[in-house]
Amino acid sequence: MGGKYRITGDKYPRMRRPRRRGRLVFGVVASVAALSLVGWGTLQLIDVFTGGDKASAAGPKSDCATKATPSPTPSLAALPKPAQITVNVLNATPRGGLAKKTADELKKRGFKIGDVGNATATYDKKVKGAGILLGSASALKTSLPVLSTQLASAETRTDTRKGAEIDLIIGTAFKNLTARPAADKALSALGAPRPTASATSGGC
Repeated sequence: MGGKYRITGDKYPRMRRPRRRGRLVFGVVASVAALSLVGWGTLQLIDVFTGGDKASAAGPKSDCATKATPSPTPSLAALPKPAQITVNVLNATPRGGLAKKTADELKKRGFKIGDVGNATATYDKKVKGAGILLGSASALKTSLPVLSTQLASAETRTDTRKGAEIDLIIGTAFKNLTARPAADKALSALGAPRPTASATSGGC
């Protein structure tokens, strides 16, 4: 052989190509990536068999959050209208003509008027507040709440009477009935649905 490959002495030139470092680096990176994927997959499997139960247990609990849903108050469903309520207006104060004036206003607001006059000796000049609303025990959840919208500051009581009529006994602190707009608003609110807490169904 001649030229640069001519053999001289007892050594021969190396004919093998030099190794490429790029391939070596790529192999190392690929190995590291493969090990990372294997480790990540192992962690996922562990999570499935251990932490997955906690997640499934927490899921329904979050879905079962208590929600407020409007529902009518049962005792207010059968409330009578003002026209179905007979009110006796009795004056327990020294001021004359107060019972008639109050009865006339209640009549304008749709109530039926019964007796109008002075209060009995049991209450005459003994009612310190604005007034007393008096009726039977059954009226406590029917006609008395309706009448109370017309005199919000009045005290509500029951007695042993059998009839459906109720009394408005005017006290010494009485000035006027509740203003008509406010009374009408309170009357409307009696039959409005109220929100109650209820949990959603479905395994909760």
